[in-house]
Amino acid sequence: MPRHSQRSLANLSEAHPALKAVFSEVIKRFDHVVIEGYRGKAEQDAAFHAGKSKLKFPQSMHNRSPALAVDVCPYPIDWSDVRRFHLFAGYVLATALAMGVRLRWGGDWDGDFNWRNQSFHDLPHFELLDAGPYAIAV
Repeated sequence: MPRHSQRSLANLSEAHPALKAVFSEVIKRFDHVVIEGYRGKAEQDAAFHAGKSKLKFPQSMHNRSPALAVDVCPYPIDWSDVRRFHLFAGYVLATALAMGVRLRWGGDWDGDFNWRNQSFHDLPHFELLDAGPYAIAV
């Protein structure tokens, strides 16, 4: 059975409890790496200037604490295997929905199941739309 590495656990520890719950469930059947959770100003500025993000600090869901977004890749990572990212995203989204959590995936920002109409593909990106039963009381 796959399990999270120490790095993945550290990155996931910065995330909202709903994201932690979803990816703790996903890892039971689909190996993956959590490459980023929270992003501070320096990290967000670097991601923006590198073209990896369209948002400046503090507009990204990564810039909240706890982070409302995580970047997660199927393991082993093969950036050229787009189909595997799509398969992984489908599994993540279905798992989250079964848990009562709504996510948005960076490969289908508008959630219409058509990835071809996207102007910016961020295949590792998953962000929280609705925490469902994992909502934090304010």
